[in-house]
Amino acid sequence: MADLPTPQLAVTSEPSATHTSTQVSSPIPSLTPTPQLHPLSIDYLRSREYPATELVIEQVLEDGPNYFRYIASYFSDGLKQYGLLTVPFGEKPPSGWPVIIFNHGYIAPEVYQTTERYVAYVDGFARSGYIVFRPDYRGHANSEGEARGAYGRPDYVIDVLNAVAALKNFPEADPGRLGMWGHSMGGYITLRAMLADADIKAGVIWAGVVAAYADMVDIGGRPRFGSRGLLETFGPPESNPELWASISANSYLDQLPGPLQLHHGSADHSVPAGFSSQLAVQVRQAGGVAELYEYAGDDHNLSHFFTSAMLRSVAFFDQYVKGGP
Repeated sequence: MADLPTPQLAVTSEPSATHTSTQVSSPIPSLTPTPQLHPLSIDYLRSREYPATELVIEQVLEDGPNYFRYIASYFSDGLKQYGLLTVPFGEKPPSGWPVIIFNHGYIAPEVYQTTERYVAYVDGFARSGYIVFRPDYRGHANSEGEARGAYGRPDYVIDVLNAVAALKNFPEADPGRLGMWGHSMGGYITLRAMLADADIKAGVIWAGVVAAYADMVDIGGRPRFGSRGLLETFGPPESNPELWASISANSYLDQLPGPLQLHHGSADHSVPAGFSSQLAVQVRQAGGVAELYEYAGDDHNLSHFFTSAMLRSVAFFDQYVKGGP
């Protein structure tokens, strides 16, 4: 995915959008770990502990226009993990800076670099007064561990939840003002992380893999996004509906801790645009907030409407994270 220009304060032509205004803040129950929980299940994620390890500055990078840039580390499952960290210039607010955890999409682990890709995306949030942390996930760049993928194992979601815990413990950050952004695979991670940690106030997802697993077993005539292995192990969804429901974030949407904003291009050939529109309907049916922006003719990276999507994303975080209670 090519990097895009730094977003400017000019909105291009407006795609269609829908919005609801009722927010849900249902408490997420604490659960006792049990060996019967499938590792992909939301209940499994909730049963784990995410200790607040120290976020350590490992390398100082060249400054951004109004923010510092670093490579920082933390620990996840005993593995040393790295990520790109930005901190705004200026006097820290009394409670600390608001935070956006930035979950990147799939990039082949063997070519992934901490400071490459998504440069304009990170910049758009960082220059708007947020601490931004983009975890590398295990097995990416210098992060320890094996990169085993997102859809068949909980590893990357666990790494992100441990990153959230480290940011809550970071002296510059406000642990009460946390938001999360995700693209593609990172959208899948974002939705699941929000259901596991109620401290995440709001989520923004671009072109996200956000359908239920049962809805991914026949996309274009073949199973995708990890559903093939599940079919081989557990059989079709109708033969084991409870298992398939338990591993899908969509089964828990009445427990989302905050609102979602969804963006998707109609010409996305990597992730079906229907994933986002379906999730918006499901969230609203569950009583939550879901803003949906559909971009006619745009691709997986929203290349044509990048500026509009970024401005909307920043405004959403400003409303629900920076300016929220």
